[in-house]
Amino acid sequence: MRKIYLASDSKARKKLLNIFGLKFRVMPSNIREETKKGNLSYPGLVKRNALLKAKGISAKIRSGVIIAADTIVVQDNKIFGKPRNLADARSMLKRLSSKPQMLYTGLVVIDKDRNKILSDYEKTKIYMDKLSDKEIARYFAKVSPLDKAGSFDIQGRGAFFISRIEGCFYNVVGLPIRKLYRMFGKLGIGLMLAVFCLSMLGCSTEYNIVTGKEEQYYYSTDQEVQMGKSIARQIDKEEKMAEDLLMQKRVEDIGKKIVAVCDRKDIDYTFKVLDSDEVNAVSLPGGYIYIFKGLIEKVDNDDELAGVIAHEVGHIVARHSIKKLQGSQLFSILRILAATAQPSGEVGNAADAAFTQLMLGYSREDELLADQLGARYEKLAGYDPHGMITFLEKLQQINRRRAPQPPVYFKTHPYAPDRIRVVKQELGERIGFDDYINTEQLPHGE
Repeated sequence: MRKIYLASDSKARKKLLNIFGLKFRVMPSNIREETKKGNLSYPGLVKRNALLKAKGISAKIRSGVIIAADTIVVQDNKIFGKPRNLADARSMLKRLSSKPQMLYTGLVVIDKDRNKILSDYEKTKIYMDKLSDKEIARYFAKVSPLDKAGSFDIQGRGAFFISRIEGCFYNVVGLPIRKLYRMFGKLGIGLMLAVFCLSMLGCSTEYNIVTGKEEQYYYSTDQEVQMGKSIARQIDKEEKMAEDLLMQKRVEDIGKKIVAVCDRKDIDYTFKVLDSDEVNAVSLPGGYIYIFKGLIEKVDNDDELAGVIAHEVGHIVARHSIKKLQGSQLFSILRILAATAQPSGEVGNAADAAFTQLMLGYSREDELLADQLGARYEKLAGYDPHGMITFLEKLQQINRRRAPQPPVYFKTHPYAPDRIRVVKQELGERIGFDDYINTEQLPHGE
Protein backbone atom coordinates (compact mmCIF):
# COMPACT_ATOMS: atom_id res chain seq x y z
CA MET A 1 0.00 0.00 0.00
CA ARG A 2 1.20 3.50 -0.80
CA LYS A 3 2.44 5.82 1.90
CA ILE A 4 -0.22 7.80 3.74
CA TYR A 5 0.54 11.14 5.39
CA LEU A 6 -1.52 12.80 8.12
CA ALA A 7 -1.18 16.58 7.91
CA SER A 8 -1.87 17.01 11.60
CA ASP A 9 -0.20 16.47 14.96
CA SER A 10 -3.58 16.03 16.67
CA LYS A 11 -3.40 13.27 19.28
CA ALA A 12 -7.06 12.40 18.75
CA ARG A 13 -6.67 12.03 14.98
CA LYS A 14 -3.55 9.92 15.35
CA LYS A 15 -5.29 7.65 17.86
CA LEU A 16 -8.29 7.18 15.59
CA LEU A 17 -6.20 6.16 12.61
CA ASN A 18 -4.16 3.83 14.82
CA ILE A 19 -7.29 2.23 16.24
CA PHE A 20 -8.61 1.48 12.79
CA GLY A 21 -5.35 -0.09 11.66
CA LEU A 22 -4.26 2.56 9.15
CA LYS A 23 -0.49 2.86 8.71
CA PHE A 24 0.57 6.48 8.24
CA ARG A 25 3.27 9.06 8.81
CA VAL A 26 2.62 12.30 10.66
CA MET A 27 3.64 15.49 8.85
CA PRO A 28 2.11 18.47 10.68
CA SER A 29 1.16 21.39 8.50
CA ASN A 30 2.46 24.87 9.30
CA ILE A 31 -0.53 26.53 7.65
CA ARG A 32 -2.25 29.03 9.91
CA GLU A 33 -5.89 28.06 10.45
CA GLU A 34 -8.25 30.86 9.42
CA THR A 35 -11.11 31.52 11.86
CA LYS A 36 -12.84 34.31 9.95
CA LYS A 37 -15.09 32.99 7.25
CA GLY A 38 -15.67 36.21 5.29
CA ASN A 39 -17.97 35.30 2.40
CA LEU A 40 -17.52 31.58 2.97
CA SER A 41 -20.00 29.27 4.66
CA TYR A 42 -18.82 27.35 7.73
CA PRO A 43 -18.33 24.17 5.65
CA GLY A 44 -16.48 26.26 3.08
CA LEU A 45 -14.15 27.65 5.75
CA VAL A 46 -13.10 24.29 7.20
CA LYS A 47 -12.70 22.76 3.74
CA ARG A 48 -10.47 25.65 2.66
CA ASN A 49 -8.30 25.32 5.76
CA ALA A 50 -8.02 21.57 5.24
CA LEU A 51 -7.13 22.06 1.58
CA LEU A 52 -4.35 24.54 2.41
CA LYS A 53 -2.92 22.06 4.92
CA ALA A 54 -3.06 19.18 2.44
CA LYS A 55 -1.45 21.21 -0.34
CA GLY A 56 1.30 22.36 2.01
CA ILE A 57 2.29 18.75 2.68
CA SER A 58 1.76 17.73 -0.95
CA ALA A 59 4.46 20.20 -1.98
CA LYS A 60 6.97 18.42 0.26
CA ILE A 61 6.50 14.84 -0.99
CA ARG A 62 6.90 13.10 -4.33
CA SER A 63 4.15 10.51 -4.02
CA GLY A 64 1.58 9.21 -1.60
CA VAL A 65 -1.79 10.11 -0.08
CA ILE A 66 -2.32 13.11 2.20
CA ILE A 67 -5.12 13.39 4.76
CA ALA A 68 -5.85 16.84 6.17
CA ALA A 69 -8.64 18.10 8.41
CA ASP A 70 -9.76 21.28 10.11
CA THR A 71 -12.37 21.62 12.87
CA ILE A 72 -14.33 24.57 14.26
CA VAL A 73 -17.18 24.89 16.74
CA VAL A 74 -19.93 27.42 16.03
CA GLN A 75 -22.47 28.91 18.43
CA ASP A 76 -24.61 31.99 17.79
CA ASN A 77 -22.58 32.73 14.62
CA LYS A 78 -19.35 32.85 16.62
CA ILE A 79 -16.49 30.54 15.62
CA PHE A 80 -14.53 28.73 18.31
CA GLY A 81 -11.25 27.08 17.38
CA LYS A 82 -8.49 25.91 19.70
CA PRO A 83 -8.11 28.11 22.81
CA ARG A 84 -5.10 30.42 23.08
CA ASN A 85 -4.55 29.65 26.78
CA LEU A 86 -6.33 28.23 29.84
CA ALA A 87 -8.22 31.45 30.53
CA ASP A 88 -9.53 31.43 26.97
CA ALA A 89 -10.39 27.74 27.32
CA ARG A 90 -12.39 28.36 30.52
CA SER A 91 -14.34 31.21 28.94
CA MET A 92 -14.92 29.19 25.79
CA LEU A 93 -16.23 26.06 27.54
CA LYS A 94 -18.41 28.10 29.91
CA ARG A 95 -20.11 29.75 26.94
CA LEU A 96 -20.42 26.59 24.86
CA SER A 97 -22.06 24.71 27.73
CA SER A 98 -24.85 27.27 27.91
CA LYS A 99 -26.61 26.09 24.73
CA PRO A 100 -26.18 23.68 21.77
CA GLN A 101 -23.43 24.25 19.23
CA MET A 102 -22.43 22.90 15.81
CA LEU A 103 -19.07 21.25 15.14
CA TYR A 104 -17.77 21.33 11.56
CA THR A 105 -14.82 19.35 10.21
CA GLY A 106 -13.42 19.91 6.75
CA LEU A 107 -11.70 16.86 5.24
CA VAL A 108 -9.37 16.78 2.23
CA VAL A 109 -7.62 13.78 0.68
CA ILE A 110 -4.96 14.27 -2.02
CA ASP A 111 -3.78 11.34 -4.11
CA LYS A 112 -0.57 12.81 -5.47
CA ASP A 113 0.25 9.84 -7.72
CA ARG A 114 -3.02 10.22 -9.60
CA ASN A 115 -3.25 14.00 -9.23
CA LYS A 116 -6.67 13.77 -7.59
CA ILE A 117 -8.16 15.87 -4.80
CA LEU A 118 -11.35 15.21 -2.84
CA SER A 119 -12.88 17.65 -0.38
CA ASP A 120 -15.84 17.17 1.96
CA TYR A 121 -17.09 18.08 5.43
CA GLU A 122 -19.04 16.66 8.38
CA LYS A 123 -21.40 18.48 10.73
CA THR A 124 -22.48 17.40 14.24
CA LYS A 125 -24.75 19.12 16.75
CA ILE A 126 -23.64 18.92 20.39
CA TYR A 127 -25.72 19.34 23.55
CA MET A 128 -23.93 19.92 26.86
CA ASP A 129 -24.85 20.29 30.51
CA LYS A 130 -24.36 23.79 31.82
CA LEU A 131 -21.00 23.75 33.60
CA SER A 132 -19.93 25.69 36.68
CA ASP A 133 -16.47 27.21 37.09
CA LYS A 134 -15.64 24.46 39.60
CA GLU A 135 -16.65 21.71 37.19
CA ILE A 136 -14.60 23.25 34.38
CA ALA A 137 -11.54 23.55 36.65
CA ARG A 138 -11.94 19.92 37.71
CA TYR A 139 -12.16 18.86 34.05
CA PHE A 140 -9.10 20.86 33.00
CA ALA A 141 -7.14 19.32 35.89
CA LYS A 142 -7.50 15.98 34.10
CA VAL A 143 -7.67 17.00 30.43
CA SER A 144 -5.59 19.57 28.53
CA PRO A 145 -7.97 21.72 26.43
CA LEU A 146 -5.34 23.58 24.41
CA ASP A 147 -5.24 21.15 21.48
CA LYS A 148 -9.01 20.75 21.21
CA ALA A 149 -11.46 22.86 19.21
CA GLY A 150 -13.95 24.23 21.71
CA SER A 151 -11.73 23.13 24.65
CA PHE A 152 -13.42 19.75 25.16
CA ASP A 153 -13.22 16.11 24.15
CA ILE A 154 -15.93 13.47 23.87
CA GLN A 155 -13.88 10.28 23.91
CA GLY A 156 -12.60 11.00 27.42
CA ARG A 157 -13.97 12.80 30.45
CA GLY A 158 -15.89 15.23 28.28
CA ALA A 159 -18.42 12.43 27.78
CA PHE A 160 -19.71 13.08 31.29
CA PHE A 161 -21.10 16.52 30.42
CA ILE A 162 -22.04 15.99 26.76
CA SER A 163 -25.66 14.93 27.10
CA ARG A 164 -26.18 13.96 23.47
CA ILE A 165 -25.07 14.56 19.91
CA GLU A 166 -26.83 14.60 16.55
CA GLY A 167 -24.53 13.35 13.82
CA CYS A 168 -21.16 11.62 13.57
CA PHE A 169 -19.55 10.65 16.89
CA TYR A 170 -16.06 10.46 15.39
CA ASN A 171 -16.44 13.97 14.01
CA VAL A 172 -16.49 15.21 17.59
CA VAL A 173 -13.53 12.99 18.47
CA GLY A 174 -11.49 14.65 15.73
CA LEU A 175 -11.93 12.92 12.38
CA PRO A 176 -15.11 11.74 10.58
CA ILE A 177 -13.96 8.19 9.86
CA ARG A 178 -16.94 7.13 7.76
CA LYS A 179 -16.51 10.19 5.53
CA LEU A 180 -12.79 9.42 5.16
CA TYR A 181 -13.53 5.82 4.20
CA ARG A 182 -16.00 6.95 1.55
CA MET A 183 -13.50 9.42 0.12
CA PHE A 184 -10.82 6.73 -0.08
CA GLY A 185 -13.30 4.56 -1.95
CA LYS A 186 -14.02 7.32 -4.50
CA LEU A 187 -10.31 7.70 -5.12
CA GLY A 188 -9.96 3.97 -5.67
CA ILE A 189 -7.53 3.60 -2.78
CA GLY A 190 -7.41 0.02 -1.47
CA LEU A 191 -8.58 0.66 2.08
CA MET A 192 -10.68 -2.49 2.47
CA LEU A 193 -10.94 -2.35 6.24
CA ALA A 194 -14.67 -2.97 6.30
CA VAL A 195 -14.40 -6.10 4.15
CA PHE A 196 -11.49 -7.27 6.29
CA CYS A 197 -13.45 -6.77 9.48
CA LEU A 198 -16.48 -8.62 8.16
CA SER A 199 -14.36 -11.55 7.02
CA MET A 200 -12.63 -11.73 10.39
CA LEU A 201 -15.74 -11.43 12.50
CA GLY A 202 -18.03 -13.49 10.31
CA CYS A 203 -21.72 -12.85 9.87
CA SER A 204 -24.61 -14.91 11.21
CA THR A 205 -28.37 -14.57 11.48
CA GLU A 206 -29.94 -15.42 14.83
CA TYR A 207 -33.44 -15.25 16.26
CA ASN A 208 -33.64 -12.74 19.10
CA ILE A 209 -36.14 -14.10 21.60
CA VAL A 210 -37.08 -10.73 23.10
CA THR A 211 -37.44 -8.77 19.85
CA GLY A 212 -39.04 -11.66 17.98
CA LYS A 213 -36.93 -10.90 14.91
CA GLU A 214 -34.19 -12.53 12.86
CA GLU A 215 -31.14 -10.30 13.36
CA GLN A 216 -27.68 -10.18 11.80
CA TYR A 217 -24.63 -10.27 14.04
CA TYR A 218 -20.98 -9.87 13.08
CA TYR A 219 -19.76 -11.69 16.19
CA SER A 220 -20.22 -14.82 18.25
CA THR A 221 -21.28 -14.89 21.89
CA ASP A 222 -17.69 -15.65 22.88
CA GLN A 223 -16.50 -12.63 20.92
CA GLU A 224 -19.17 -10.46 22.55
CA VAL A 225 -17.96 -11.54 25.98
CA GLN A 226 -14.36 -10.79 25.01
CA MET A 227 -15.35 -7.31 23.83
CA GLY A 228 -17.12 -6.61 27.10
CA LYS A 229 -14.17 -7.96 29.07
CA SER A 230 -11.77 -5.63 27.22
CA ILE A 231 -13.94 -2.58 27.88
CA ALA A 232 -14.50 -3.61 31.52
CA ARG A 233 -10.75 -4.08 31.99
CA GLN A 234 -10.19 -0.49 30.91
CA ILE A 235 -12.95 0.83 33.18
CA ASP A 236 -11.52 -1.06 36.16
CA LYS A 237 -8.12 0.43 35.35
CA GLU A 238 -9.25 4.05 35.02
CA GLU A 239 -12.21 4.34 37.39
CA LYS A 240 -12.37 3.84 41.14
CA MET A 241 -14.67 1.15 42.50
CA ALA A 242 -16.82 1.82 45.57
CA GLU A 243 -15.18 0.66 48.80
CA ASP A 244 -18.51 -0.07 50.50
CA LEU A 245 -18.60 -3.89 50.42
CA LEU A 246 -22.21 -4.01 51.66
CA MET A 247 -23.30 -1.76 48.79
CA GLN A 248 -21.47 -4.01 46.33
CA LYS A 249 -23.06 -7.14 47.82
CA ARG A 250 -26.50 -5.53 47.68
CA VAL A 251 -26.13 -4.90 43.96
CA GLU A 252 -24.76 -8.39 43.32
CA ASP A 253 -27.56 -10.10 45.27
CA ILE A 254 -30.27 -8.21 43.41
CA GLY A 255 -28.48 -8.75 40.11
CA LYS A 256 -28.30 -12.53 40.62
CA LYS A 257 -32.05 -12.70 41.26
CA ILE A 258 -32.78 -10.71 38.11
CA VAL A 259 -30.44 -12.84 36.00
CA ALA A 260 -32.06 -16.03 37.28
CA VAL A 261 -35.36 -15.09 35.58
CA CYS A 262 -34.10 -13.26 32.49
CA ASP A 263 -34.28 -14.59 28.91
CA ARG A 264 -30.55 -14.89 28.36
CA LYS A 265 -28.44 -17.28 30.41
CA ASP A 266 -25.71 -18.18 27.90
CA ILE A 267 -23.31 -15.69 29.53
CA ASP A 268 -22.12 -14.85 33.03
CA TYR A 269 -23.17 -11.49 34.49
CA THR A 270 -20.87 -9.21 36.48
CA PHE A 271 -22.13 -6.37 38.67
CA LYS A 272 -19.87 -3.61 40.02
CA VAL A 273 -20.38 -0.27 41.79
CA LEU A 274 -18.39 2.76 40.60
CA ASP A 275 -17.33 5.29 43.22
CA SER A 276 -19.00 8.25 41.51
CA ASP A 277 -21.66 10.68 42.70
CA GLU A 278 -23.32 10.66 39.31
CA VAL A 279 -26.80 9.16 39.11
CA ASN A 280 -26.06 6.73 36.31
CA ALA A 281 -25.65 3.11 35.22
CA VAL A 282 -24.27 1.42 32.12
CA SER A 283 -24.27 -2.08 30.63
CA LEU A 284 -21.50 -3.50 28.45
CA PRO A 285 -21.53 -6.36 25.95
CA GLY A 286 -21.24 -9.83 27.42
CA GLY A 287 -22.96 -9.21 30.76
CA TYR A 288 -20.93 -6.46 32.47
CA ILE A 289 -23.05 -3.95 34.43
CA TYR A 290 -21.80 -0.90 36.33
CA ILE A 291 -24.02 1.00 38.78
CA PHE A 292 -22.81 4.41 39.97
CA LYS A 293 -22.78 5.00 43.73
CA GLY A 294 -24.72 8.25 43.29
CA LEU A 295 -27.65 6.32 41.84
CA ILE A 296 -27.71 3.81 44.69
CA GLU A 297 -27.82 6.66 47.20
CA LYS A 298 -30.96 8.02 45.48
CA VAL A 299 -33.07 4.86 45.69
CA ASP A 300 -35.39 4.38 48.67
CA ASN A 301 -35.55 0.60 48.60
CA ASP A 302 -34.46 -2.58 46.83
CA ASP A 303 -37.47 -2.42 44.51
CA GLU A 304 -36.23 0.83 42.96
CA LEU A 305 -32.66 -0.47 42.67
CA ALA A 306 -33.93 -3.72 41.18
CA GLY A 307 -35.76 -1.70 38.52
CA VAL A 308 -32.51 -0.03 37.47
CA ILE A 309 -30.55 -3.29 37.43
CA ALA A 310 -33.32 -5.11 35.56
CA HIS A 311 -33.35 -2.35 32.96
CA GLU A 312 -29.61 -2.81 32.33
CA VAL A 313 -30.02 -6.60 32.18
CA GLY A 314 -32.75 -5.98 29.60
CA HIS A 315 -30.25 -4.13 27.41
CA ILE A 316 -27.87 -7.10 27.55
CA VAL A 317 -30.61 -9.65 26.87
CA ALA A 318 -31.71 -7.68 23.78
CA ARG A 319 -28.02 -7.21 22.82
CA HIS A 320 -28.45 -3.47 22.51
CA SER A 321 -24.88 -2.58 23.51
CA ILE A 322 -23.18 -4.93 21.08
CA LYS A 323 -25.52 -3.94 18.25
CA LYS A 324 -24.76 -0.28 18.87
CA LEU A 325 -21.01 -0.90 18.75
CA GLN A 326 -21.44 -3.16 15.75
CA GLY A 327 -23.13 -0.32 13.88
CA SER A 328 -20.74 2.47 14.81
CA GLN A 329 -17.46 0.95 15.96
CA LEU A 330 -16.89 -2.18 13.90
CA PHE A 331 -13.21 -1.42 13.47
CA SER A 332 -12.68 -0.67 17.14
CA ILE A 333 -14.38 -3.92 18.08
CA LEU A 334 -12.02 -5.83 15.85
CA ARG A 335 -9.08 -4.17 17.52
CA ILE A 336 -10.41 -5.05 20.96
CA LEU A 337 -10.97 -8.65 19.95
CA ALA A 338 -7.53 -9.00 18.41
CA ALA A 339 -5.83 -7.75 21.54
CA THR A 340 -7.68 -9.54 24.32
CA ALA A 341 -4.62 -11.75 24.76
CA GLN A 342 -2.14 -8.93 24.15
CA PRO A 343 -3.24 -5.63 25.75
CA SER A 344 -1.93 -2.42 24.19
CA GLY A 345 -2.47 1.32 24.27
CA GLU A 346 -4.55 1.13 21.10
CA VAL A 347 -6.92 -1.31 22.74
CA GLY A 348 -7.31 1.06 25.66
CA ASN A 349 -8.23 3.84 23.26
CA ALA A 350 -10.76 1.61 21.51
CA ALA A 351 -12.24 0.52 24.84
CA ASP A 352 -12.55 4.15 25.98
CA ALA A 353 -14.32 5.06 22.75
CA ALA A 354 -16.68 2.09 23.07
CA PHE A 355 -17.51 2.98 26.69
CA THR A 356 -18.23 6.57 25.66
CA GLN A 357 -20.59 5.38 22.94
CA LEU A 358 -22.55 3.33 25.46
CA MET A 359 -22.64 6.19 27.99
CA LEU A 360 -24.31 8.40 25.38
CA GLY A 361 -27.38 6.17 25.48
CA TYR A 362 -29.48 4.11 23.12
CA SER A 363 -32.31 4.76 20.72
CA ARG A 364 -35.79 5.48 22.08
CA GLU A 365 -36.98 2.07 20.86
CA ASP A 366 -34.16 0.23 22.63
CA GLU A 367 -34.68 2.13 25.89
CA LEU A 368 -38.40 1.40 25.99
CA LEU A 369 -37.79 -2.29 25.28
CA ALA A 370 -35.28 -2.40 28.15
CA ASP A 371 -37.95 -0.83 30.40
CA GLN A 372 -40.49 -3.42 29.32
CA LEU A 373 -38.08 -6.30 29.95
CA GLY A 374 -36.89 -4.72 33.20
CA ALA A 375 -40.42 -4.54 34.61
CA ARG A 376 -41.02 -8.17 33.58
CA TYR A 377 -37.80 -9.48 35.16
CA GLU A 378 -38.23 -7.43 38.32
CA LYS A 379 -41.66 -8.93 38.91
CA LEU A 380 -40.50 -12.48 38.17
CA ALA A 381 -37.59 -12.02 40.58
CA GLY A 382 -40.00 -11.21 43.41
CA TYR A 383 -39.55 -7.44 43.54
CA ASP A 384 -42.31 -4.87 43.20
CA PRO A 385 -41.99 -3.52 39.62
CA HIS A 386 -43.69 -0.31 40.71
CA GLY A 387 -40.23 0.53 42.11
CA MET A 388 -39.22 1.37 38.56
CA ILE A 389 -42.13 3.79 38.30
CA THR A 390 -41.45 5.50 41.65
CA PHE A 391 -37.78 5.93 40.77
CA LEU A 392 -38.65 7.46 37.41
CA GLU A 393 -41.12 9.82 39.09
CA LYS A 394 -38.49 10.77 41.65
CA LEU A 395 -35.92 11.65 39.00
CA GLN A 396 -38.54 13.57 37.06
CA GLN A 397 -39.23 15.76 40.10
CA ILE A 398 -35.51 16.27 40.77
CA ASN A 399 -34.92 17.38 37.20
CA ARG A 400 -37.79 19.86 37.39
CA ARG A 401 -36.51 21.49 40.58
CA ARG A 402 -32.82 21.69 39.74
CA ALA A 403 -30.76 23.72 37.35
CA PRO A 404 -28.95 21.66 34.70
CA GLN A 405 -26.78 19.02 36.39
CA PRO A 406 -24.12 16.54 35.32
CA PRO A 407 -25.49 13.56 33.35
CA VAL A 408 -28.05 11.51 35.29
CA TYR A 409 -29.57 8.11 34.75
CA PHE A 410 -32.29 8.13 32.10
CA LYS A 411 -31.19 11.60 30.93
CA THR A 412 -30.47 10.44 27.41
CA HIS A 413 -33.45 8.08 27.57
CA PRO A 414 -37.06 8.89 26.57
CA TYR A 415 -39.01 11.16 28.94
CA ALA A 416 -40.22 9.66 32.21
CA PRO A 417 -43.98 9.72 31.35
CA ASP A 418 -43.25 7.77 28.17
CA ARG A 419 -41.32 5.17 30.16
CA ILE A 420 -43.86 4.95 32.94
CA ARG A 421 -46.55 4.22 30.37
CA VAL A 422 -44.52 1.33 28.92
CA VAL A 423 -43.97 -0.15 32.39
CA LYS A 424 -47.69 0.08 33.18
CA GLN A 425 -48.54 -1.60 29.90
CA GLU A 426 -46.17 -4.45 30.70
CA LEU A 427 -47.83 -4.85 34.10
CA GLY A 428 -51.30 -4.86 32.52
CA GLU A 429 -52.39 -1.70 34.33
CA ARG A 430 -54.84 0.90 33.10
CA ILE A 431 -53.26 3.71 31.08
CA GLY A 432 -54.62 7.16 31.87
CA PHE A 433 -54.67 10.32 29.78
CA ASP A 434 -51.70 11.76 31.73
CA ASP A 435 -49.58 8.78 30.69
CA TYR A 436 -49.76 9.95 27.08
CA ILE A 437 -48.70 13.52 27.84
CA ASN A 438 -45.01 14.32 27.83
CA THR A 439 -44.82 16.88 30.65
CA GLU A 440 -41.05 17.44 30.41
CA GLN A 441 -40.44 19.93 27.60
CA LEU A 442 -37.08 20.89 26.15
CA PRO A 443 -36.24 24.59 25.92
CA HIS A 444 -37.37 26.20 22.68
CA GLY A 445 -35.04 25.45 19.81
CA GLU A 446 -33.59 22.18 21.15
